[in-house]
Amino acid sequence: MTGTDAIRLFLADVDGTLVTQDKVLTDRAIDAVRKLGEAGILFAITSGRPPRGMSMLIEPLDIKTPIAAFNGGLLVNRDMSVIEQRVLPEELVVPLADLMGSFHLDTWLYRGADWYVPDPKGSHVARESWTVKFEPKVMTSLDGLTTDVAKLVGVSDDLDAVARASSAAHDRFGDHVTAARSQPYYLDVTHPDANKGAVARYLSAKYGIPPQAIATIGDMPNDVLMFAHSGLSIAMGNASLDVQRAARRVTASNEEEGFAKAVERFILPRG
Repeated sequence: MTGTDAIRLFLADVDGTLVTQDKVLTDRAIDAVRKLGEAGILFAITSGRPPRGMSMLIEPLDIKTPIAAFNGGLLVNRDMSVIEQRVLPEELVVPLADLMGSFHLDTWLYRGADWYVPDPKGSHVARESWTVKFEPKVMTSLDGLTTDVAKLVGVSDDLDAVARASSAAHDRFGDHVTAARSQPYYLDVTHPDANKGAVARYLSAKYGIPPQAIATIGDMPNDVLMFAHSGLSIAMGNASLDVQRAARRVTASNEEEGFAKAVERFILPRG
């Protein structure tokens, strides 16, 4: 890459990056994406959210690229029609849930258009419902729910337990899953090819854009997986030091218009 004007596609995380802590898409962020389009730069989003949880972003940002939900486990068009889906191996769903339980994490399950939780009053359920704009279903067990699982999430406010569960999932299940934290209190477990690095590779192949002409931006460990597949990686100011060290550039926090500032400073061709 010879300069910022070489960027042809910008891939962004959503929570902690594109939106504020209160999940607000600011006018400045919307304007920044509009300017990307005017400069001929494609814009795409990827998130651990389900597809419906990103639908409110499509119109204000005029997103035309595939939307990568569940960290790439489900790729959909802007009309929510499915492009492709990568689900967890059925035989691993119960062992993974058991592992999460051994660290006292609540287990959430995403299957098709549905989100299942063991306790509707559990930790972070109300906040997540408000974020994605739909309510979960309640499951008393995993019976009948182990097929076509796009994502399992381990949830706890014991952040050390979430980190240890992430390491344990890597150690026990190896290449059979992708396990990475999407928030300090969320451990996302998906198909091994359902990760943000695979999303960057998919978009690179779809649009014939080499990795060095792709920019990525995010704030969490699961975003580092896409940094390696882009010529320009940008960490948010609210990211941990480990995530910031993994990126080539660091912008302001998501409470300080960090996304828009990254577009203005690092992405748009300089006049």
